[in-house]
Amino acid sequence: MSRLTVRQALTPWDVAALRFGGAFLAALPLLAWFGLPRIPPRRWPAIILFAGLCFPLCAYAGYQLAPAAQGSTVMAAGLPVAAALLSVAMGQGRIGPWRAASLGIVAAGCLLLGTATAGRFQGAWTGTLLFLTAVAGWAVYTLLVQRWRLRAIEATLTVALLTGPFYLPVWWLFLPSNMAEIPWRVVATQAAFHGIGSVILAGFFYTRCVALLGPGPTTMIGAAVPGLAALLAWPLLGEALSPLALLAVGVVCAGLALAVLRPDRTG
Repeated sequence: MSRLTVRQALTPWDVAALRFGGAFLAALPLLAWFGLPRIPPRRWPAIILFAGLCFPLCAYAGYQLAPAAQGSTVMAAGLPVAAALLSVAMGQGRIGPWRAASLGIVAAGCLLLGTATAGRFQGAWTGTLLFLTAVAGWAVYTLLVQRWRLRAIEATLTVALLTGPFYLPVWWLFLPSNMAEIPWRVVATQAAFHGIGSVILAGFFYTRCVALLGPGPTTMIGAAVPGLAALLAWPLLGEALSPLALLAVGVVCAGLALAVLRPDRTG
């Protein structure tokens, strides 16, 4: 869906505006039902920066430059790698032998994918760096959820209610936009998908999984995403991958599957 916005002439800033605006409107009934989040205000900036702004802005910008399969592969693979390394740095975990093996396979697959797509898609390497920045921000949020023991509904409402009022005036006044040229049907669909689907629903369930399962298993849930995205991008977006790129996607999926099937007990 994020890659599809390129075909619809939306800028990354437009997609972010629809995400934040849709999430804000969808959060208002939840605010009336659950009340204000009880997260201390001193923690709001980190949540807004890493979960609200860094992840979507970098991801949407990356999809302007790189194919859908590359974006899904790099982000699905990069998230567990970033979370594992940051958890060690923050003293919240360690990397066992099976996890180290899976992370090495994933990293090799990402490098192979970047090499395979660099010649066909101008800016593919820049897109890869943007995807990695996106998952680094989301990995920080993932670990903060565990460290601060954030409740899923409160973290979700904080992102939905505070990011929009901060971002939307900046977008309206300073950022390039093609929103006036986009049909309202497309605007409503994108706002619903990114605002309700991504921020409210996916954000809530992801945060809840982190609280129940921990960062390691949760970040591995997307193991099937790269393969599905590679298969769907061909008929839907016309982004056929070379045999080498398909091999790279397979390597990444194998690394993620290894982590899921053979988790370290202490990882």
